[in-house]
Amino acid sequence: MCANVFGALKSLFRKPFDGGKRTMDHGSQQPHTQQMPGPFTGFAGPQGPYPGQHPALLRLDEVQREIAALGPQVCSYSGLQSDREYKRLERELTRLLLEVDKVETEGRPELQQARKRAAGEVEGLLRYLEGNATHPSRLAIEELTQEVQNLLNEGVVGPFRQGQAQDAFEISEELVEAVQDVAMRLAQVKTGGSVPLRKARYKALTRVCAVQELLEGRVRTQTLALPLSDDTHEAVQRINQVMAQVSGARCQEVALLMGLSGRDSCAHLARVLTELLVELDALDVSSNAAVRNYRKQVVEEINGLLKHLDLEVEGEDTRRYDLAQNDSIREIEAIRGRVSVLREEVLRHGAAGQGTELQGLLTHLDQVDTGRNPCIREARRRAVLEVQALITFLDLWEALGRRNPGPDEPPPHASVWRVLASLGNLQAQVLGFDGKRADKSYMVLEELLTKQLLALDAVDPQGDQGTKTARKQAVKHAQNILNYLDMKTDEWEY
Repeated sequence: MCANVFGALKSLFRKPFDGGKRTMDHGSQQPHTQQMPGPFTGFAGPQGPYPGQHPALLRLDEVQREIAALGPQVCSYSGLQSDREYKRLERELTRLLLEVDKVETEGRPELQQARKRAAGEVEGLLRYLEGNATHPSRLAIEELTQEVQNLLNEGVVGPFRQGQAQDAFEISEELVEAVQDVAMRLAQVKTGGSVPLRKARYKALTRVCAVQELLEGRVRTQTLALPLSDDTHEAVQRINQVMAQVSGARCQEVALLMGLSGRDSCAHLARVLTELLVELDALDVSSNAAVRNYRKQVVEEINGLLKHLDLEVEGEDTRRYDLAQNDSIREIEAIRGRVSVLREEVLRHGAAGQGTELQGLLTHLDQVDTGRNPCIREARRRAVLEVQALITFLDLWEALGRRNPGPDEPPPHASVWRVLASLGNLQAQVLGFDGKRADKSYMVLEELLTKQLLALDAVDPQGDQGTKTARKQAVKHAQNILNYLDMKTDEWEY
């Protein structure tokens, strides 16, 4: 189990979560009896010592062991309140709470304290379970998942179930783009570092991305000059039949991945597809290169479907949902670290040839493998924006340094350049900003940048095309600075 689970419990209970191995300090006024294993020490009351632990402490010891077993399950749960697993965990915790409440304390402070602590831990787990299942980000993940379900039900699963020919229905580019848009919005859902929320987001993303790839594969096959005519070779008729089955399997897989089918399972579909592979492999097509190529493409189609059928357990492995361990993320973070160093150099000492290295970092980022993962793509996009922000800052100051206005420069054009000079100063502050949106300095920067946009809006080009172009570029630059400030403070994490 990952260390984050214990950290979460520690924050919940304000005490280290040690799996129920804490000890109680009952004071030194009474003699201690022989100790028994467990989180509670022996008890000797005014009536005389018990031969072992007090019966109440023995029962609380058992409850603590059950809490220790349920704690990791609660802290890794990533579903909703309507899920069966949630109801099971809630039922078990409620039972423990009732068991704790039944423990007789005989009015003794030591026993009351032990019972109160056990009850507090159970209540903390209940709050943690409910808090993650009803967290706004968890609900946002569910809403986006339902949005994809609706898109696919209307564009793929519904038509297939209505009996449309499997080799005739078309996947539109618009549907692929709509699914891609949802994937990007899923990647931007904030989790605050919560393990359950990160798991939920990752599980949803992997399914949506898998469906996106399946749809894109269908779009590609629609352009192929296949299937071949049955007259081409004696094996073609069977390959054509398999190809039709594969087309149907694609619709089934989309339904399975997005929870739109309750009849079959991914394991069953995997067995069916594997049997088709075996059958294709047994066909003798050695005498015809075109048929061999056709069979090869059908085999690739099947393998493309098979690789997504293990997503039922996706997200449980820390190495998968914890992208901080991803090699591409580490590469991006290394580049961001270098950009941070260059930014400090620029802000403290001015431009000194950093432009060439920054361009090289952009090229490096372009070569980072995102593996079709929207979160990694988003991390790369943000790193690119950080590099570009520094490059545009250097370009602006270089342009301001070269500026040598003539006596006949139109006043509106000079006004645009004055705004650009102000934007240069503000951009330096934005580059160095390291706060939050609630900070006063953020609000001041946002207000000053907005004022520069208003100042540009007030510039009248008086028909001068050069001034119009300069103002348009200045407006875009101001908006980019605002967007960059917004990006720096939106608390996104991969």
